Amino acid sequence: MKSKLIISVLLLLAAPFTGRATGYLTPENQTIYLRHIIEQTSDMKQREAALKLMATTGTYQALTFATTQLKYEPLAYTAAQTIWTILAVHPEYNGTETRQTLQSILPLLKLSQRNEAKAWLKAADKNEEGFVCLFNGKDLEGWKGLVENPIKRAKMSSEELAQAQAKADELMKKDWIVENGELVYIGHGWDNLCTVKDYADFELLVDWRLDPNGNEPDAGVYLRGAPQVQIWDIRRTNVGAQVGSGGLYNNQKNPSTPTSVEDNKLGEWNTFRIIMKGEKVTVFLNGVKVVDDVVLENYWDRKLPIFPKEQIEMQAHGSRCYFRNIYVKEL
Repeated sequence: MKSKLIISVLLLLAAPFTGRATGYLTPENQTIYLRHIIEQTSDMKQREAALKLMATTGTYQALTFATTQLKYEPLAYTAAQTIWTILAVHPEYNGTETRQTLQSILPLLKLSQRNEAKAWLKAADKNEEGFVCLFNGKDLEGWKGLVENPIKRAKMSSEELAQAQAKADELMKKDWIVENGELVYIGHGWDNLCTVKDYADFELLVDWRLDPNGNEPDAGVYLRGAPQVQIWDIRRTNVGAQVGSGGLYNNQKNPSTPTSVEDNKLGEWNTFRIIMKGEKVTVFLNGVKVVDDVVLENYWDRKLPIFPKEQIEMQAHGSRCYFRNIYVKEL
């Protein structure tokens, strides 16, 4: 029964991408479901079929996932084909990690493909860092605990900040864990997980899902130290969550809600693509633009514009929240 179900899903996912409104999946959602199939079955034929379909999505997440499948000998060739198929039509994915991956799969490509890939590498800007992985799936390297807000932090002496950071890091280790390659919030307070590095203009990719059995699931992504791109359980109509995830929740003067509801079923994975340039933010949820170049207001002091450079934060409270596939590209 499980095998038949997976085959049926694969056939469904092979349908053309015509948008959510028609009932078909966006490339981003197709990537999510194909990855789920690959992770749920041990049948190499089915995994290979799903991996082949991933190539047609063209998403960066499909590219990075295919890279993880190179370690499985029966899937290595198909994974390499998927990687090259995506890169051949998406030179904008150029970056340090991408070039290293492409160089590593050259022996797995056909001769004509290998020559094309070499030309791709030769033409690629070697100084382009591209997307950088913020979460390695193993530990909390590159992350720190939350110390106050940017305004209060700026007023601290270096000694005060160091002491406060040490305490925040201890709390972080209690509230955030790595489980099955995923970043998981298990705390009960408002203890955000913060990038060690600060960012100005950037493009951020992040997958997330809420615990369907949690108590009032609620989460978000802080941009430059300020709240937030909202993550909702849209069933919580008592707090207005029916508007959907992805909005700039704390805005007062500028739009705070997404333009459409694009959330997947509670408990399933979703993916954000967040672009921040200057004061303005654009958000894609599951491949659909739900925030279009909207000013993010400074929650900490509304008389001030948003901070020019600050940390990115993952926020959750109420119940477990899961994150994965966290990549950032500085613009």
